Amino acid sequence: MASILTTAEELHDALSAGRYADGGPVRVLDVRWRLDRPDGRPDYRSGHVPGAQYVALDRDLADHDAPVTEGRHPLPPLNHLQATARGWGIDAGDTVVVYDDAKNMASARAWWLLRYAGFTDVRVLDGALRAWTDAGYKTEKGDAATPAPGTIGLSYGALPTLALDEVASFAEDGLLLDARAGERYRGEVEPIDPRAGHVPGAVSAPTTENVGGDGRFRSPDDLRSRFRMLGAEDGMSVGVYCGSGVTAAHQAVALTLAGFEPRVFAGSWSQWSNHPELPVATGPEPR
Repeated sequence: MASILTTAEELHDALSAGRYADGGPVRVLDVRWRLDRPDGRPDYRSGHVPGAQYVALDRDLADHDAPVTEGRHPLPPLNHLQATARGWGIDAGDTVVVYDDAKNMASARAWWLLRYAGFTDVRVLDGALRAWTDAGYKTEKGDAATPAPGTIGLSYGALPTLALDEVASFAEDGLLLDARAGERYRGEVEPIDPRAGHVPGAVSAPTTENVGGDGRFRSPDDLRSRFRMLGAEDGMSVGVYCGSGVTAAHQAVALTLAGFEPRVFAGSWSQWSNHPELPVATGPEPR
């Protein structure tokens, strides 16, 4: 778990020392984004972990030149992500810590994307910004100083994924989890995507149930029990999607903590629902 989560105390000590004892020099990323308030920079400027670089999820962690059939947050081109990560000052051997102000529902996208691109030491600040402030640590206002350009080299493919044409068969033969709220899964509401419902065969598993009221992830044992009740078995690769590939990454963190191998469908419901030839299920049951 040490390579996935970090506590506020551990981060504070690492920033004071300039590096993690079990890692490298620290780079902190503030990934504040919400569906109803995608620009998190004003909140970032009002107070962030000292030295944290602001990450604009829509711009830095997604490709918005892609057609709508690719979903709302398709993966950015590799060269774009690499240039952006170098702009954050990241070098090989660094330890990157990500957080947001919403139980890490957005920052997990940076965790997953950097790991998918081959950067191994990425950690999530457990409890998000609240854990930092609750511990009594100071925040910094305005924009952090621009770091010297990093030299990190990235390459996609380090984690397993699901492509659009693989999802239906995976849902038929394996376990595909839908990380959205239950009412969206059931098709009762759909605030943004063109069709309501879920991928036939997918099981409802709202990612909000992976954390407690304080925003910290439940214990690995608790998470393992939860996913077993949803149908996961030892050694199983578990597929996961959400609305647009953001909170699916949060589910991927929880699955990894629980000892399962997550396969993220990055296009998620926003991609599936933009293909009218693909079937949609509604109601509380997978099919």
